[in-house]
Amino acid sequence: MLFHSVAQYHSQLKNADLSCADAVQYYLRQIESNKHLNAFTDVYAQEALDMAAALDKKRSAGAPMKKLHGVVIAIKDVICYKGHRVTAASNMLKDFESLYTATALQYLIDEEAIIIGSCNCDEFAMGSSNETSVYGKVVNALDETKVPGGSSGGSAVAVQAGMCMLSLGTDTGGSVRQPADFCGILGMKPGYGIISRYGLIAYASSFDQVGIFGKNISDIALVLEVMAKPDPADSTMNPLPPAKTFSDFVSDRDKKYRIGFLRQATTGSGIDPEIAEKINGLMRSLAEAGNEIIEINFDLLDHIVPAYYVLTTAEASSNLSRYDGIRFGHRSKLPTEDPEEFYMNNRSEGFGAEVKRRIMLGTFVLSAGYYDAYYNKAQQIRRLLVDRTNDMFRDIDALIMPVSPCTAFTAGENDKDPLAMYLADIYTVFANLTGTPAMALPLFSHSNKMPFGVQVLCNRNEELRMFEVGEMVINCTRL
Repeated sequence: MLFHSVAQYHSQLKNADLSCADAVQYYLRQIESNKHLNAFTDVYAQEALDMAAALDKKRSAGAPMKKLHGVVIAIKDVICYKGHRVTAASNMLKDFESLYTATALQYLIDEEAIIIGSCNCDEFAMGSSNETSVYGKVVNALDETKVPGGSSGGSAVAVQAGMCMLSLGTDTGGSVRQPADFCGILGMKPGYGIISRYGLIAYASSFDQVGIFGKNISDIALVLEVMAKPDPADSTMNPLPPAKTFSDFVSDRDKKYRIGFLRQATTGSGIDPEIAEKINGLMRSLAEAGNEIIEINFDLLDHIVPAYYVLTTAEASSNLSRYDGIRFGHRSKLPTEDPEEFYMNNRSEGFGAEVKRRIMLGTFVLSAGYYDAYYNKAQQIRRLLVDRTNDMFRDIDALIMPVSPCTAFTAGENDKDPLAMYLADIYTVFANLTGTPAMALPLFSHSNKMPFGVQVLCNRNEELRMFEVGEMVINCTRL
């Protein structure tokens, strides 16, 4: 079965060219044949087959198909699904079964989506390579010596290797867009508050956002439309409804845009020269196609990563304090009568090295004597970034940036240098700090045979424009 789009799939279902059961059986075979990629932590095989059979029966009886009728979707192992394991790829939550379903996921199920399984990820969504999971690393299907990116690497590989139609990840600092870039697929993070976070295991609550992986923009727009609905359980949701339904976006080849471009993003020594050259060439092509390219001098780029890691680790140290072995999480079998030692044993055994590192960093920046020097300063930088971003989008329709300074790197390459891993987030964390929507587009192939592209960012509440500009950019590279 060659899946191109939800629209094409629904047309096949209507014409009785295939059934939902056929689709599920195909993807289950794909999952089995690609087990070595380690993309899934759980596969809901029988449940998916039963759902497919029920949908086929319902459709044959003349019932209308809902928006995601029979669409096979995988979810990241930080999204709660009632009666299913949700472990955040951590020993801390090993075998924990969710008591309820995340709102965003429930919206998909309500539109007749079939959930085929849960995907591997970096532990508690902390990582850029999908090597910190308690289940072991995820493998990039294009080159098995390379990482798929993180933290949503399993969700990215599930789409990349054709093990599902679409998948859900989460994006706190690029955890959807960077894996999408490394795997050569589309990855989209909506603006903060567009999708409910209720039922999402928190890493950094003011940054986290559910994101979507797919192979075409129209499918991603449709899934976003289904999930972008109000939820009284999440008070941080954006109160402004979208002006139009996202699936109404139109690819108008004659429409021209004002495209912003940060020259600093491709001139620094940290970016791969071939990536910089291709992106500069893309900007020239967009200009030749009649778009207005506006070069922006953005002198805060070097402050983005430090501010991001101060704030996210601070929030992580607070969010993860609940996992103490009493209320939630792993409980050590080591005998002790000392409460402090009891907590220490539980958390030392439950958390992996990267999670411990971030908890300690966050605790440090929140501690007396350092709170003002680090946490408050980072919040001030975030406020400045938001103000500068609002000013910037008064003059442009969209901003184009690299996704990553490099293509997918070799597994284990950055194990001994966490700082190098953190600095690789320089282009993606901007959208999370400012709450803007961003989408990674797969456009190019490097001489090392690995894919890469660019990300399109728009102002808050302008996801529709982001889809339109993204489609225009893809079309421009095909000319």
